[in-house]
Amino acid sequence: MSTETIKKDLIRGGQFLVKETKCEDVFTPEDFSEEQKMMRDSTKEFVDRELWAHWERFEQKDYAYTEECMRKAGELGLLGVAVPEEYDGLGMGFVSTMLVCDYISGATGSFSTAFGAHTGIGTMPITLYGNEEQKKKYVPKLATGEWFGAYCLTEPGAGSDANSGKTKAVLSDDGKHYLISGQKMWISNAGFCNLFIVFARIEDDKNITGFIVENDPSNGISLGDEEKKLGIHSSSTRQVFFNETKVPVENMLSERGNGFKIAMNALNVGRIKLAAACLDAQRRIVGEATKYANERVQFKTPIVNFGAIKAKLAEMATNTYADESASYRAAKDIEDRIAIRQEEGNSHQEAELKGVEEFAIECSILKVAVSEDVQKTTDEGIQIFGGMGFSADTPMESAWRDARISRIYEGTNEINRMLAVGMLVKKAMKGHVDLLGPATKVGEELTGIPSFDTPDYSALLSEEKAIVEQLKKVFLMVAGSAVQKYGPKLEEHQQLLLAAADILIEIYMAESTILRTEKNAKRFGEESQATQIAMSQLYLYNAVDLIQQRAKEAIVSFAEGDEQRMMLMGLKRFTKYTNQPNVVELRTKIADKIAEENGYFIA
Repeated sequence: MSTETIKKDLIRGGQFLVKETKCEDVFTPEDFSEEQKMMRDSTKEFVDRELWAHWERFEQKDYAYTEECMRKAGELGLLGVAVPEEYDGLGMGFVSTMLVCDYISGATGSFSTAFGAHTGIGTMPITLYGNEEQKKKYVPKLATGEWFGAYCLTEPGAGSDANSGKTKAVLSDDGKHYLISGQKMWISNAGFCNLFIVFARIEDDKNITGFIVENDPSNGISLGDEEKKLGIHSSSTRQVFFNETKVPVENMLSERGNGFKIAMNALNVGRIKLAAACLDAQRRIVGEATKYANERVQFKTPIVNFGAIKAKLAEMATNTYADESASYRAAKDIEDRIAIRQEEGNSHQEAELKGVEEFAIECSILKVAVSEDVQKTTDEGIQIFGGMGFSADTPMESAWRDARISRIYEGTNEINRMLAVGMLVKKAMKGHVDLLGPATKVGEELTGIPSFDTPDYSALLSEEKAIVEQLKKVFLMVAGSAVQKYGPKLEEHQQLLLAAADILIEIYMAESTILRTEKNAKRFGEESQATQIAMSQLYLYNAVDLIQQRAKEAIVSFAEGDEQRMMLMGLKRFTKYTNQPNVVELRTKIADKIAEENGYFIA
């Protein structure tokens, strides 16, 4: 696709809410190139051989084995997928980096965390914000696994409020070094890293500053003991203490006071990569649960034949399919935006930063949706295994514990929910997303006479697509009225923001799922996509159910009298089906296919 075509078809971040997206314009996993498929398969082979086959070692706090596997990943080039070739990386596009992050993370959360911390927040800040000298000195070592990186942002008093850190950087008398003193906590890879990205405050600056700090214990750096954690047992997680650690002035990352921006942009990338890191975990759990359900016999029949088990498998697979659909849709949008910026003359650094920043709303949406789905999937996996699922002798128990941290990483899901809505409102105020016009039209529709015509829904998924458009009206109705009522004080009404965010999330996830299925049905035939059609319909049904609940909660929280009655009537109108799906039939159809294939069957 040429950049001219990309410019014509690609919407801006957040515009999915107010602009129609054609199925031909979304990227799906079925669009992987041959090179990407080879990369996927080689990554899966590495994971099966080195990680999945030895998952018990990760549960036994074998930190040395985590480090050993990281070195092997470096030898295969998997640590340098996103790094430009001139710094000994593979220089692959954003979709390919997502793909590797996806498939390398399925076996164990311990390795997934080590990999993500190193390739993302450990390497990326230097790649995207470092000067040429810094990149040449450090990035090749990180890309090849000769060195490992870690990221020191969080402090005892600075978690979600990252810019409130107390760590200080004081310029030495000779002006050649900064002396860094302070305490950092929850530092992944701290036990074996060679390099820290450290954030500290210079004097009384408003914003923190980033530094590249080599890990030298003789230079005032000491570590706490390994943290005792619910999950990710073999991910090295320690406190790091800096006591007048000397850092050359040339190791300041970017400009003074630019640390908060570095941290926030690193989180944007981290959020969508975290979503990717939850995908193969879901596929594997669906696969293990299906195999067990096929083999486990009770009352003289495999439990996979029981309706209660079918319902679980169908919901697990459906959420996995939706999460894949939305994650790769957003990844390709980011990749295309990066290509446009490079075509316009931006450097690799500028293009990637701005490309990801453009879709920061989608990154937050995905982080929340996929991290919560992986938790549900592992929970249901334990339930299908029954007592064996609660045993540490099966991988279900560890998968459930490992999944829990994903709702806290990269900003808690509560923070990300509020960010998604807040960023959308700010984009609207800047004129990047026109919410006012569509919201005004929805308001006029609420007071107008509804149409009683029976629409033609003969085309594939046409009613489902029409319902998604109606769900967008629900968000515009709720958010538009809330902004009108509270204005700049909207951010103080967190429960309202959380409800609005859930509506926004379900719209993006449902639309992505439907568009993927529609695209594949057009090119491969409807019959080949029968199960995917059922999953799209099931996901939408669940989304409508959740949106009804959350929208009602929001409406009654701020609207009264005639306004409330009108909005509740609008909610009923905008969430109405013409042809209500048979949910039990949909789940049964999906589960039967999964049972037949003995696992998640979509490559």
